[in-house]
Amino acid sequence: MRIVVTGAHGFLGWHVRAALRARNTDEIVAVGRELDGDPAALDALVAGADAVLHLAGVNRADDDELRGTNERLARSLTGALGRTGSRARVVYSDSIQAGNGTPYGDGKAAAAAHLRAWAVDAGAGAVDVRLPNLFGEHGRPGYNSFVATFCHSLATGGQPTVDVDREVPLLHAQDAADHLLAAIEGGPDVVEPAGTPRMVSQVLATLTTHRDLYAKAEIPDVDDPFDLALFNTYRSYRFPQMFPYLPTVHADQRGELFECLRAHRGQAQVFCSSSVPGAVRGNHFHRRKVERFQVLRGEAVIALRKVLTGETIEFRVSGDTPSLVDMPTMWSHSITNVGDSDLLTLFWTADLLDQASPDTYPDVV
Repeated sequence: MRIVVTGAHGFLGWHVRAALRARNTDEIVAVGRELDGDPAALDALVAGADAVLHLAGVNRADDDELRGTNERLARSLTGALGRTGSRARVVYSDSIQAGNGTPYGDGKAAAAAHLRAWAVDAGAGAVDVRLPNLFGEHGRPGYNSFVATFCHSLATGGQPTVDVDREVPLLHAQDAADHLLAAIEGGPDVVEPAGTPRMVSQVLATLTTHRDLYAKAEIPDVDDPFDLALFNTYRSYRFPQMFPYLPTVHADQRGELFECLRAHRGQAQVFCSSSVPGAVRGNHFHRRKVERFQVLRGEAVIALRKVLTGETIEFRVSGDTPSLVDMPTMWSHSITNVGDSDLLTLFWTADLLDQASPDTYPDVV
């Protein structure tokens, strides 16, 4: 399936493309600035599309721009679809604020209304997915979400405060991506994914606990999917600065002892591997899994690449100096034996492997 993603380089766009990359069955066409001002380039990108995920929009601007830009972008998209004769199914990332009387809400509602009208005239399909407040890994502080602002502040030594406490429905960006992708396949014309209601102060308290425990490389209680999503979001702001993490080594005449992991409740799975010199393991990424590598013997390079980008990081680790590295979500990772002897590595994950849904997606670093 050829799927066009507008707003592909934004926060939600990256998360959606990462979810599509995990499916690994689609041709993904990323649309950025071509949507606003380059009709010829846009036509070439949307031609032959089976579906369009329309994620482009603005949520921080003056009132007039908020009212007009979202509708203008929708019209630009349908213009290209019309010129190319496309009848692609359009899935629009709308907001629960649509039609609430604010400039932003008015602009989102106008864009949704235009897309519905185009679909009727063109004999195509359009789905209005009204998303609650989104958060997730690599959100921009002060822009995408108060969760991003809190995470960035806590991760860089700050202590944020709550100015106005209220209950907010929150949805992780990967869950939003799943709803958007499901809408491609069919269903109602309007979808309203439920967020998890939390007081702003509750979110800050949870993130503060995550900060305090993770500073010691401890894993908080992540049994609840929402708490897991918050933790994965927070730890994206601690990577790569806190790794490799060096645990305290206790030594006496018998030898040495050090702690590999301390987890606060939850299921877990631990396994070890040996790898011959030159062998590579991994080359995959996870969307939700918390995973830790610790080399016990030998020499290794742990390599990571942020999915869909060229941003790469390497850690050289050795069993001679106990150290651990956690794998962030949506980062492809591998471990290579670069020594002359067998490599012995301990792996830990925060959940039991489900063979039917392993949350492991091939992707070469």
